[in-house]
Amino acid sequence: MRAAFQANIDFTKMRQTQPIINQIPFSSEYKFMATIHEPVESLDQIKTGFVMHVKGAPDRLIAHSDKQLIAGQVGQLEPINREYWLAQAASLSSHGLRVLALCRAEILEPISGETKLDAGYIQSKEPFLTIVGLCAIMDPPRPECVDAIKQAHGAGIRVAMITGDHKDTALAIGNMLGLVDETFDSAVTGPEMDAMSDEELREAVMTHNIFARASPENKIKIVKALQAEGQIASMTGDGVNDAPALKAADMGVAMGKEGTDVAREASEMILADDNFATIVEAVRLGRGVWTNIRKILLFNTPVNNAQGLTVLVGIAAGLEETPLTPIQVLYCNLICAVTLGMVLAIEPAEAGIMKESPRRPGKRLVGRFLLLRIIIGTVALVATTIGALFWVRSWGLELPQQRSQTSNTLTFGAISIMLSARFSYESSFHPRIFFGNKFAWYSVFITVVLQVCITYIPGLNSTVFRMGPMSADQWGIVILMMFVVFITMETEKAIRRSLKVSGFDTDDAKEDLIFDEPCVHSEEPLAPPESLRSGLLNSTLLKH
Repeated sequence: MRAAFQANIDFTKMRQTQPIINQIPFSSEYKFMATIHEPVESLDQIKTGFVMHVKGAPDRLIAHSDKQLIAGQVGQLEPINREYWLAQAASLSSHGLRVLALCRAEILEPISGETKLDAGYIQSKEPFLTIVGLCAIMDPPRPECVDAIKQAHGAGIRVAMITGDHKDTALAIGNMLGLVDETFDSAVTGPEMDAMSDEELREAVMTHNIFARASPENKIKIVKALQAEGQIASMTGDGVNDAPALKAADMGVAMGKEGTDVAREASEMILADDNFATIVEAVRLGRGVWTNIRKILLFNTPVNNAQGLTVLVGIAAGLEETPLTPIQVLYCNLICAVTLGMVLAIEPAEAGIMKESPRRPGKRLVGRFLLLRIIIGTVALVATTIGALFWVRSWGLELPQQRSQTSNTLTFGAISIMLSARFSYESSFHPRIFFGNKFAWYSVFITVVLQVCITYIPGLNSTVFRMGPMSADQWGIVILMMFVVFITMETEKAIRRSLKVSGFDTDDAKEDLIFDEPCVHSEEPLAPPESLRSGLLNSTLLKH
């Protein structure tokens, strides 16, 4: 249509004067479509019959053609030069252009609108089409898609392209997208995959990023081959024929704008803007959520442990009265979990999160190093809290002041752990600690104000919390212990950074028999059972 418009052809009038009598709809299986029209008296020599216009994949239609136009003049025909047309199509495809072959044929037999036509009308006959020309269409990748693929590669995510395009076109587009390199330097086609054994296909999916001329059956076999190789496979698609592959993938992603209801029904996730860059952004956000959950565990677990262990250690050390009252423990648990712990859930994703490798399947939240950090945080909190308590006891202070010292030391130590936990690897001894999450500092302010209130407001401190006002020297001990906890957590983080640079698995990325679930890979055949494809499509189509 665009070419006709640029050639000043009134294609709107053509549609009115040459209405479609019948048609063969497009299908990815045979890769062409055809429409049948009344002939044009000034061009066509036939007295009775119709004209068939066909467009589709050059390699399919050239095989069904036996003539070509001379100099583009309708009625001036000569035998087809297939080598010439195939070479021209390959040349255009190599530049990343999607190429359509344009053909026509004169139909002398009677055809009406009620006549049911399918691809067999062309495929079952001897070559009879006349090739008119080739149409090359440029559909360049979106710039944000190219950048997104770079981010995906940096995050250890391999991106592959499955397309119905010609092999040369697919390779050219794959090169533009950054999918073709020294490791993945070629493409494999659907017919080639059909001829492969299961073992050969499993090897092919690990050495190719470009799959051209792929059929719906090829797509599901690619997914199953990747899964058989221990890969976590996500598949995107929009058509009815994509549904089996979307269903078989670990994460099926359907297009929200252009996708069919069948594809959306078969997928686990729907992409609202049909943009690949959004998938990569979702990966970044997902990694941020996983990291933030671990940060919350790193904060809440030591604080909760310290609340109970402070009482236990105090009694074991010979104290006649518990260093914390039950209401103090409940209050500390509530305030720390709500005001301090929850702000870690909205911590922005860290800068290097898309440079880390993907999590291993079966990975659990708590691993060896996170458990070690929890233990270190627990020991630091209990040691500083009990140490501060016995320090002020040596001054001869009364029990209410001792409990104030214990409560404030524990809570301010919890603030230190929260500030350190905001960054998994990066140091919190940096101006970055003041930016990125303003709610972290709001929570610190609220916690400090509340601690001052329960320490000094008459009646609230003595009657409810059984605490007493603190002196400046006691606050000095609180600040000192707060820094001790902070330095302890940051020292552990610095050691872990050094170990990571040296090649140690400080992210618990490798399989651990104690903390992680073993991965069991399926050994079922790669070829999808017919029941999966037909049953899924039939049930979903009936539903809609």
